[in-house]
Amino acid sequence: MSSTPPRVAAARHPGGQDRQRYLRQVCDLLWPSPATVTLGNQAPGRAGAKGGGRAAETEFILLLGMRRPRLLIPAAAGAGAAAVRGYGQPGSRTARLGARALSLALASGLGGTVLRSRIRVHAPPGTDTIESFLQDALGRDILLSMYLSPARANRKPVLQLLSPRGQPVGFAKIGTSPLTRALVQAERDALTRLGRAGLSDVTVPQVLHYGEWRGKNVLVLSALPVWLRRRPVGGARLDAAMSSVASVGGLRREALAAGSYWQQLTGRLAAADESADRDTLLGALDTLSARAGNARLVLGSWHGDWTPWNMASTSGGLLVWDWERFTDGVPVGFDALHYRLQRDVVPGRREPRAAAAGCIEDAPQALAAFGLGASEARTTGILYLADLATRYLADRQAQAGAILGAPGAWLIPAITDQVSRL
Repeated sequence: MSSTPPRVAAARHPGGQDRQRYLRQVCDLLWPSPATVTLGNQAPGRAGAKGGGRAAETEFILLLGMRRPRLLIPAAAGAGAAAVRGYGQPGSRTARLGARALSLALASGLGGTVLRSRIRVHAPPGTDTIESFLQDALGRDILLSMYLSPARANRKPVLQLLSPRGQPVGFAKIGTSPLTRALVQAERDALTRLGRAGLSDVTVPQVLHYGEWRGKNVLVLSALPVWLRRRPVGGARLDAAMSSVASVGGLRREALAAGSYWQQLTGRLAAADESADRDTLLGALDTLSARAGNARLVLGSWHGDWTPWNMASTSGGLLVWDWERFTDGVPVGFDALHYRLQRDVVPGRREPRAAAAGCIEDAPQALAAFGLGASEARTTGILYLADLATRYLADRQAQAGAILGAPGAWLIPAITDQVSRL
C-alpha cells in the first residue's frame, strides 16, 4: 500500500468486514494517487476504460455486492462475461454451470444493468497504475478482474488479464509483503525451470513477464486452456503426473535423521516464532528421529500445493498452476498426500483432525503407486503433516486469520498420536 490513507469510501455493512477492508487496500495499491476510486451502489456508467489524452475512466462490477465482495470484473459486457467464465472454469461442474449462467446474463447486457455495486477509477494522464504497468509490459491493451481471496498470510492480488474483447491474456501476481514477494519470485523460478524440464504429463503456465512495480514484484503468466473439454482424472493418471514432477531434479535416497531434508525441516521449525505448538511439534520430531531415524526415504520434488482446485483434467492433458511452493529434496509422495488431505478438509466433507489422522493411516494405500512400503509410507505421512504444520507456523497463518491456520488444532495432534505408536 501507499503511505497515504486509503482513498476508497465504502458504505458500512454488517459482515464481510475483512473482505471489505482488503478491497479498500487493494484499490489503494492498484490505483495509487493521483488516481481516485469511487465505490458503492451506483447506476451503470462507463463500461470498460477510456483514455487517450484525457483522464482514463474505468468501471468495474463488484460481485457479490458490497456486503460480500468476491469478484471484481470489467463492466464491459463481453469482458465481464469472459472474466466470470474464467473464474468458473477450474471449479466443480456446479460452479462451471453457475458461472456460465451468470456469464450469459452479463454478455446479454442484462446482468450489468441489474448488478449495481460498482467501482469507478479515474486516472489522470500519466498516472502509474497497475493497468499502465501491465500494458507497457505486455505491449497491448488489457482489462483486469480479480478474485478477493479470504484472509491468509500469503494473500496477494492475483489479476485475471483480458483483452478488450474478453479474450484471455494471462494472470498477474503481485508480491506485497516479504512472504508474498518471496513466493512470487519462487514461482517465477519454478516455472522457468519446469518450462525447460519437458514434462510430458503436466502442462504449466509460461512466464510472460517478471518485473517490479512501485516496490512490488509482478509475475505475469500465460492463461492455461481450462476451457477445453473436461475428462475424469483417474488415480493412475494423477499418480503418473505427480511422479513426473517428483523426478524433475532427479531422485535420491537418504536416511531420515542424518539427511538434508531432516535438517531443512527442523531448521525451518526452529526459526518459527516460539509457541506451544512449535515446542510440541519439535518434541514429536525428536521422538520420530529416535524411533525411525534410520528409515531411508526417496527424495524428489513436489508442487507444494497440488489440490483439485489448482488443476484441470482436460482433453488436452493435465493443467496445473500455482507453483509458488515448488520445492526440491522432499520425500516422494508429498503431493499425493496433500491432494487427498486438502480435498478431505473442504467444508462439509470431513472433520479436519480426522482428515489429518486419516492422511497418515491411509498413506500405505495412497503411496503404493510410488513404490513405498507400508512403514515408509506412514513415516512419509507423518513428515508431510509436520512439513505442512511447519509452513503454517513459519508463515504465521493463524495470526493472519487463515481458516485451519492453527496446526495445533488438527495437524499436530495427528502427528503426536501417530509418533506415539511407532
